[in-house]
Amino acid sequence: VPMVETAKQARQLVQAMNYPPQGIRGVGAALARASHHNRIPDYLQTANEQVCLLVQIEAQRGLDNLTEILTVDGIDGVFIGPADLAADMGYLGQPTAEPVQQAVCAAIEQIVAAGKAAGILMAVPELVQQYLTLGATFVAVGTDVTSFVKATDSLVAQYKNTAVSESESGVY
Repeated sequence: VPMVETAKQARQLVQAMNYPPQGIRGVGAALARASHHNRIPDYLQTANEQVCLLVQIEAQRGLDNLTEILTVDGIDGVFIGPADLAADMGYLGQPTAEPVQQAVCAAIEQIVAAGKAAGILMAVPELVQQYLTLGATFVAVGTDVTSFVKATDSLVAQYKNTAVSESESGVY
């Protein structure tokens, strides 16, 4: 869940994600898609044990409250959003700026020390390796849209100077 900045918000998310009596999640919808349209007989009794809640820290306020957020029972991990964090720290468009990276690394160490999963999105290979060395559980090294754009650009470049004759102008 993006933009979590306080332990109170984290507790509210835990409540919203879990079914009664541990939480306040509505049970009516549980009998639809989540339970495979009521094909899982004990769904409501077991669902709370099968969920994973990852909160996303994307602002200095979230980092300032990280110690408290990590104590919230039901938070399974913390994902750091380096682009928004950099912007919030005054480094718009510079998620690799040294002060941002110091904050990110300190946060990863703190998350790991608390026994929670630590995650981040980063495409710079050296930083990816640094995060993994610090104990990050998962590092997203790209996005679907970026991968799609790169593949499309490569495909366009491959055929850019190739003329298509009328006999080759099929549908696909």
